[in-house]
Amino acid sequence: MKKVISVLALASVFAAGSAFASGYRIPEQSSDSVAKAGAHIANAKGADSSYYNPANMSWAADGWLTELDLNYIHLTTIDYTDSRTKTMNGASETENFLLPTFFLVSPKYNDFRFGFSLTVPYGLAKRWNQPFPALSAKKFDLKVFDLNPSVSYEFNKYVSVAGGARLMASTATAQNGGTNPSTGVFHDMYLAGDWATDWGYNLAASVRPNDKTNISVTYRSNVDLSLTGDASVASSYPRPWQVATTGDVSLPAPAVLTLAGAYTWDQLTVELAWDRTFWGEYKTLDFQFGNPMAEAGFGKPIPKNWDDTDAFRIGVEYKFCDYFIGMAGFAIDKNPVPTKTLGFELPDSDAYLYSVGGRYIVNEKTEIGLGLLYDYKKSRSVSGNQGGISGEFENASALFVSAGLKYKF
Repeated sequence: MKKVISVLALASVFAAGSAFASGYRIPEQSSDSVAKAGAHIANAKGADSSYYNPANMSWAADGWLTELDLNYIHLTTIDYTDSRTKTMNGASETENFLLPTFFLVSPKYNDFRFGFSLTVPYGLAKRWNQPFPALSAKKFDLKVFDLNPSVSYEFNKYVSVAGGARLMASTATAQNGGTNPSTGVFHDMYLAGDWATDWGYNLAASVRPNDKTNISVTYRSNVDLSLTGDASVASSYPRPWQVATTGDVSLPAPAVLTLAGAYTWDQLTVELAWDRTFWGEYKTLDFQFGNPMAEAGFGKPIPKNWDDTDAFRIGVEYKFCDYFIGMAGFAIDKNPVPTKTLGFELPDSDAYLYSVGGRYIVNEKTEIGLGLLYDYKKSRSVSGNQGGISGEFENASALFVSAGLKYKF
């Protein structure tokens, strides 16, 4: 048990806790997507189609299309109430982030169009200062940037397909430790990750049986993030020791399959979307340390056994006049973390997402967008799991605000 507790102290290093999305995924990356709770696949037709559905680039307005978004994320405090003793209670710190994203679509070249996106599809952070939660998640963060060039091909006015390569750059840092109140074992760990790059791909297809309907399917491949860094670890078991070493681990950025359909009635467009995130790729967290003592004390693989998850989304947009389009959305997002392997680094639970926003058309070249999304997480009770947690997590929620500028050259 003492060794398990020490190993779990490292579990938070590359599994960034987020009260915002299923697992550590961030589906919404642009102002339109935020305003429609992620139901922005079949009806994506601007520069951000280069990320959400590159097959739709074939039918976007001609010319160079660009979009720059600034996304603000606020994560509220998560309260943990232990069922055994108040001394093990805790509350996470609030978190605030600014994440820029960028999208580009080229003019048409014969039947081809080219696109590019820079997004932040995974990450965020969690901090717990109380003794029991700090054992595994005192302070850490994960950053993942996705650079995604893509190309679309229009077979005819009814069918378009697309594909692209994904270059994912990632890094992580972590700090945790203290004395376990149950075992009396002391440990301390700090890890500073280097930037690592890994490759994947994405595919998309869109069918337009008529001018009012779009049926789309998109797929993003799994990418195993190869993370490395320098670590300093210390423990009082079986006797006091401390070493500086290197460490590496692989963490999945899971594959995502999305099916979506959109239909337009006059000024109103409604989109329904279902996506499956293949979190089942996350079986274990297996750290490999360069120092034999660190490997013996902290290198045992940690079972995760996450489940594949489904999200169901609906988004609507209505053209009120020639210069303003209103948007709203709702989504149900399941969580992938089994009770047995849930920890303070990611106390995830099922979520309900509510969103609203709009887009102001300044002129034929310029548009300004704003999206607001509220993510409500259900409370979750945990007992008898591998991290020794027995209590309830509650009051988790998040606010996402995205402001975007679209410009056509």
